[in-house]
Amino acid sequence: MCSWCWGHRRVWDALRSALPRSVVVVNVVGGLAPDTDQPMPVEQRKAIAGYWSRIAEELGAEFNFDFWQKCQPRRSTYPACRAVIAAARQDAEEAMIDAIQRGYYLRAMNPSDNSTLIQLAVELELDRERFAGDLVSPEVQQELERNFALRREIKVYSFPSLVLKRDDDIFPVPLDYHSTEPALTFINAIIQS
Repeated sequence: MCSWCWGHRRVWDALRSALPRSVVVVNVVGGLAPDTDQPMPVEQRKAIAGYWSRIAEELGAEFNFDFWQKCQPRRSTYPACRAVIAAARQDAEEAMIDAIQRGYYLRAMNPSDNSTLIQLAVELELDRERFAGDLVSPEVQQELERNFALRREIKVYSFPSLVLKRDDDIFPVPLDYHSTEPALTFINAIIQS
């Protein structure tokens, strides 16, 4: 649910497919904003819609601004994080990440709502009952908290972020929103050193 992550998506997809086979990608959900039923304040809505406009202009990412009229926006990303974890239990982590981003940014769906996340799971042909139960389960909540602890351990505090772990060393990978080259060069240099 990070609009800059969506803006970086095209480069990330290209980078991921160009990574050496020895690099294993592990997604860690970040948990930008905790659970809340409170509507997002108007000023915050305007600010985030402004980020969308800027990202669209600078990076060419597509956004469906109908979201701001069709949905009741909330500053709540934990449900989407739990959905990724619940989908991973059915081997659909990447598919759910993609579905959430496309649902939010292109289809004007609210990924702060469990009903939206369950709809996306059904569209992905996941077991609906299992997904819905996992989405609110203590086990998924514990995995969410483990992800947050790992994020803090590897010192990731902004989104998107990429890090390379080799042995016990953590290397922040430089991000470029227009090219895979800086990240790929950096990763290859670390791997070959």
